[in-house]
Formats: sequence, C-alpha cells, structure tokens
Amino acid sequence: MKYLHTMVRVADLGASLDFYVKALGLTEVRRAENAGGRFTLVFLSAPESPEAEIELTYNWDEHDYVGGRNFGHLAFAVDDIYASCARLMEHGVVINRPPRDGRMAFVRSPDNISIELLQRGQALPAAEPWVSMVNTGVW
Repeated sequence: MKYLHTMVRVADLGASLDFYVKALGLTEVRRAENAGGRFTLVFLSAPESPEAEIELTYNWDEHDYVGGRNFGHLAFAVDDIYASCARLMEHGVVINRPPRDGRMAFVRSPDNISIELLQRGQALPAAEPWVSMVNTGVW
C-alpha cells in the first residue's frame, strides 16, 4: 500500500492557495477542473516530500462546511482493491462505497475518518460481489 494524499475542501481557492503556497511554501503539483461536476482539484506537496500530497477540493457551489466537512479523506493506492476490501470486511469494516468500477472504494475509520482506496494502475475488471453492492452511509 502507498500513501497518496489527504483531501481538504476549501471555501475560497484563491485564499487557500495564498496560504498553502505563498505563506506555507507548498508547491502546486497539478490541477484538474471538472465543469460537469462543478469542482476544481489542486494537488500540493512540500519540497522535501513531493510524494505526499494535499488535495485542495474547491466545490464551485458549496462554500459553507460545518461539522468537519472541510476535511475530506486519506487516500491509499493498493495492488488489488478487491482483496483489500475483502480483508477489511473480514475485520468487520463496512465498505461505504464498494469498488464497483474496479478502481475506487471508501471506508471509514473507527473515528469516522473517510479512507479512499484506489487501485494501483488500471482498474480491475468489474466483478461480483462488488458490482452488486450498494453504497452504505456516506464517505
């Protein structure tokens, strides 16, 4: 497993970039705009640990985050998303967003922290029981 990033939702992308880049000294690594989903993702890293990123998520239509909604998730790349989810289920972990697409799943820690699992490389072929599983709760 490889640690990928931590996601934080931001209400004002410009002010957040001023803080994280200009004041804190992080570097913008890449940016993705999604007009259909109405959000912008900006990935940042520290000069001495470029592999550990912070993902700033700016939702164009949502700016008020309460109850910790501004913190998004921790993300890890895994070699086999199906085996990883099966192992988690064996330990009593609920798969909140099953890997129906063979690429992405979400679970929650005992403290309700959202954890994203991403298939390393290409998505695996769709397979049961994952394809038929529905979302449980929120992630």
